[in-house]
Amino acid sequence: MKWIKWGLASLLGLLLAAAAAFAVYRHLALPVTEGRLVVSGLREGLTIERDRHGIPTIRAGSVEDAWFGLGFAHAQDRLWQLDTHKRTGAGRLAEAFGPPALEADKFLRALGVRRSAEQQWAQASLAVRAMLSAYAAGINAYLADHVRALPPEFLLLGLKPEAWSPVDSLAWSIMMAWDMGGNSGSELLRMRLALNMPVERIQQLLPPYPGDEPLTTSDYAALYRHLGVAGPKPMAVRDTAAAKPLPWQIEAGVEGTGSNSWAVAGSRSVTGQPLLANDPHLKLSAPALWYFARLEAPGFRVAGATMPGLPVVVLGQNDHVAWGFTNTGPDVQDLYLERVDERNEDRYETPESWARFERVLETIKVKGAADVSFTARRSRHGPVISDAGGPTEGLTGTPGAARYAVALRWTALDADASSTLDAVLAFNRARSVDELIEASAAYVAPMQNIVVADAERIAMVAAGRVPLRRPDNDLKGLSPAPGWDSRYDWAGFVPAGETPRERAPARGWIATANQRIHGPQYPHFITSEWAWPYRQQRIERLLDVSPLHSLDSLAAIQADVLSPAALTLLPVLRRAQSSHPLAERVQRELATFDGTMAADRTEPLVLWAWVRQLTRGVFADDLGPALFDRELEKRGFREGLEAVLSRDDGYWCDDRRTPGRENCTQQVDAALDRALDELQARFGADPAAWRWGDAHIARAEHRPFSNVPLLSRWFELRTPVGGDTHTVNVSRVGLRPDAVTGELYLDEHGPSLRALYDLGDRAKSRFIHSSGQSGLAFSGDYRSFVERWAGGEYLPVWGDGKPGRVLQLVPN
Repeated sequence: MKWIKWGLASLLGLLLAAAAAFAVYRHLALPVTEGRLVVSGLREGLTIERDRHGIPTIRAGSVEDAWFGLGFAHAQDRLWQLDTHKRTGAGRLAEAFGPPALEADKFLRALGVRRSAEQQWAQASLAVRAMLSAYAAGINAYLADHVRALPPEFLLLGLKPEAWSPVDSLAWSIMMAWDMGGNSGSELLRMRLALNMPVERIQQLLPPYPGDEPLTTSDYAALYRHLGVAGPKPMAVRDTAAAKPLPWQIEAGVEGTGSNSWAVAGSRSVTGQPLLANDPHLKLSAPALWYFARLEAPGFRVAGATMPGLPVVVLGQNDHVAWGFTNTGPDVQDLYLERVDERNEDRYETPESWARFERVLETIKVKGAADVSFTARRSRHGPVISDAGGPTEGLTGTPGAARYAVALRWTALDADASSTLDAVLAFNRARSVDELIEASAAYVAPMQNIVVADAERIAMVAAGRVPLRRPDNDLKGLSPAPGWDSRYDWAGFVPAGETPRERAPARGWIATANQRIHGPQYPHFITSEWAWPYRQQRIERLLDVSPLHSLDSLAAIQADVLSPAALTLLPVLRRAQSSHPLAERVQRELATFDGTMAADRTEPLVLWAWVRQLTRGVFADDLGPALFDRELEKRGFREGLEAVLSRDDGYWCDDRRTPGRENCTQQVDAALDRALDELQARFGADPAAWRWGDAHIARAEHRPFSNVPLLSRWFELRTPVGGDTHTVNVSRVGLRPDAVTGELYLDEHGPSLRALYDLGDRAKSRFIHSSGQSGLAFSGDYRSFVERWAGGEYLPVWGDGKPGRVLQLVPN
């Protein structure tokens, strides 16, 4: 008995000691937010006043000191996030995360993100160089003298943060352009499909925008067969998504990465002055991509969403204007097949002769393994991404026969693309709609629809560099082109003043939701892959409901979860026949379902389970299971499914794996059987107890600890949500089982922030993002916004005027 008591006492002592040690560590790791610190690199000094939500107001004697202060605050609150941003832009993830991140590093090195950032720094304007240098100095001042204890990620992984460079900021801006889209993934998908099906069928699987005919192209399926691009088993795509490269997905263009933004003129506002709403849809992360801040210096005052790694307010409001972004989704990426000289692999064919690849030897350090070296090449079109394998695997010819390299031409890699930061800096300073639109001419990438308002009027401009393609380009940028044929080279760019735009429309509002933003008479080609207009149509309808709008009515639109896309497939589902014992009860519920995807309802769960099973039944056999599953990570093939069902298309609905010939009615019925089996096994035999929010969880992924089951519960953020991929309140429905947990229907892309701006009274403007201001999992500010965000609540953009925690930074 004595030994038992002694053992329990010892255990209790150890637990108390561990708790005390953690308390000390937590105290040291949390940033100092009150008092006075002497720092190197300041000119005149500044204060950082954090309100009760952790949002800083940085007041400085100069704009340079304000940028310094933002860098210091970012380092205090988001040091791990800054480190992952730095490693991502440099292709140095494997140093931290080991072999699982090697593929991502190889791709990032082949893409040449860091090399392009260095070229952009060399050509950056004096204003951008001053801004990035001041911001980097703020981060480095914190790192040099004011880190008392590192965030837990560094300790658990045995890492130390490195000094920040202005080039790191430019590299991160390139990565954000990559994340916000590009059609290179769609080009590769078309190429893979063309090896097994005709172009006509590819156009049905990936249909054009509603009301449009497919772009007229050459028969690229015949072209690729003629060229012999397919290597061994080209359709047996390796499942890179399941490997979870950390912490960055290397393929852009994920469905659901879009945004909403709209503005109402004073004539349609209860205040008599414009109102503006914006909610960009991005990958949900913990902490969020965004960090709210207010910057004040003589002649300079701006507030809104900043991004750790960049010193500007990306989305926000100043004393005169407010602005929001939605992704234009232009076709600014083209892939080229470069024919390699069979006698000398250092050479590739051009329209005139043979040329030599530029070559860079890359060595990747891998934690827990040997270094990996490979040669990254560059052609006249751009980086050779096939040097990294991955997405291009099996598409570069057969050893001993035709051999190709796949190169990428992309506007964001241009050496003068740093002018994007000149533009955003000018947005921060703009005094009118006209000034902001004029400044947008310098913006390069990622192309955005900028909705802007001042006290007098509203406008929209699509800002970004868009390539011009020659009239004889018969591939139209839809699929990889022969790099030795000059007709596929870009022929310049759309003049900056000729991108789509609109000022003060008579209807009294402007709205963009990634839909097509120009009419049939617009002279330039922007893209053929606009997002389908479900959200746009719903926003327009809700704007037209009332002659006058308030911030509250705009908030209600942002929270809307009625899915127009659900209404297109509901009649098909209601006709489905099933012998499943739960089918009759479920169909009674569906009979009165209006498409509102509320978290507490049963019908959205049934609908999406059926859609998932039907999509798999219709398309998986034609694409092959490996390619289908990989693409399901990025897209739901919803437009193709609707088109197939509307035609009752027996080609797609026939299951090629069976001897019989199935039709679409049979596929619809069988999908309902499988969906009910799935839901019964997971949620029980009472459909009345099934809830959409039990499956549809907004998961903000922590990089990398979401992939570590013992740690994910402490670092990952989760909350049930309604909505779906096509509602105004977007919450993308994941149709593929999660690689770690096996969960279905997770929401990992949604409104990364919501903002409402009042141009008559700045004090009424409000915003929210999806996590909290801190990147420290044990901070009270790590998850403090989650419930507010899920519940449609907001915080004041300009603060509530209550005293906060004040930290004074003074120069040494």
